[in-house]
Amino acid sequence: MNDPIGTAAHVPHPPGCPAHEEAVRLSGPEYRQSPSELYRSLRGRYGSVAPVLLDADIPAWLVLGYTEVTYVTAHDELFARDSRRWNQWGAVPPDWPLLPFVGHQPSVLFTEGAEHQRRARVVTEALEAVDQFELAHWCREIAEQLINAFAGSGRAELMTAYAHALPMRAAVRMCGMPAQGADTEGLVRDLRISLDAAGNDAPVAAYVRVQERIQRLVEDKRGAPGPDVTSRMLAHPAALTDEEAVQDLIVVMAATQQPTANWICNTLRLLLTDDRFALNVSGGRLSVGQALNEVLWLDTPTQNVIGRWAVRDTTLGGRRIRAGDCLMLGLAAANTDPRIWPEGHISAENSAHLSFGNGEHRCPYPAPLLADVIARTAVETLLERLPDVVLAVDPDELTWRPSVWMRGLTSLPVSFTPVVDLGEYRNGSPR
Repeated sequence: MNDPIGTAAHVPHPPGCPAHEEAVRLSGPEYRQSPSELYRSLRGRYGSVAPVLLDADIPAWLVLGYTEVTYVTAHDELFARDSRRWNQWGAVPPDWPLLPFVGHQPSVLFTEGAEHQRRARVVTEALEAVDQFELAHWCREIAEQLINAFAGSGRAELMTAYAHALPMRAAVRMCGMPAQGADTEGLVRDLRISLDAAGNDAPVAAYVRVQERIQRLVEDKRGAPGPDVTSRMLAHPAALTDEEAVQDLIVVMAATQQPTANWICNTLRLLLTDDRFALNVSGGRLSVGQALNEVLWLDTPTQNVIGRWAVRDTTLGGRRIRAGDCLMLGLAAANTDPRIWPEGHISAENSAHLSFGNGEHRCPYPAPLLADVIARTAVETLLERLPDVVLAVDPDELTWRPSVWMRGLTSLPVSFTPVVDLGEYRNGSPR
């Protein structure tokens, strides 16, 4: 097998740079199609912490080891979240595509200490109040509506028509927005661009539009609260300002929509291409559950997270980390670290993966449960409604989005026996 490192670009940097050795650009077809091979090669060359280059050749460290990722996320006193510490801001261009990730925002993601605890408590308690049975019912309704739109044709592209649409509608409904409409569709499109830009996308402009739309939602809910996440956040005793509420709602929506959509699609891909699941996927809860968990280990939707910033000079994985250096958390690489799977076999029943993060800044406790409800309902409903669904192309023809951050397909075309929408009939006759 070809070594992805052998074809990646290596750029020498001066000793004062965090990536002072030959650094690897995290881009190109090698990364897109087989990131696991790239992580393996990086680990073999550099160990558990590798020097890498982000867009515009901005240097950072990629933390590849399971032990090292858990150490970084458990020691906020050494590796903190406030990106204003970064020692590379002077080299970052104003239109840098990663600014929506890295540019400091007054959101829960960049807070620390007591302020982080205050903000995280608001999000946690607002999400804890979501009834999981009600959410499953919503998701079932949404799934049925989406499937009805293409069930009669016998063919569908599930990434766009189903996997992205379902968690989007679930997220906006939880937050008190209309589940459908041009306004909602525009919001989700801009969230995708800001998180996972491709081609001619303009992520910074898209993020500004997201902020403007959520600002209107917050203003609406201040005046007319309802039984939704937004209203509960605004009514919390922590008394969030409008700006704080807007930023934290963006975090909630982004975390619900994009990663969950890719989780759904990556799981469907596994079920449709892996013979281990071929005999009993149709409505099989155990099989679906195993597939969902296996994807979190081997094809996790959130591949890398940026990041942490070193509070002072320190060492990690044998590397000298300088104060202000940026560390990317390699969640996908850590999940497949051979040191935690010495026999090379990953148990799908084990749930100690890092796909939802770790430490104080991990996804708040209710979030993984809610994401599981959405993803599981989406997969099970599709398989129940379309029990003979099969991939419409050769598995090798499937392509991945060119993203360092998210692991998701560009499309998932399928075919199946056309199905009549049973909701249109009662007692054998049209309504």
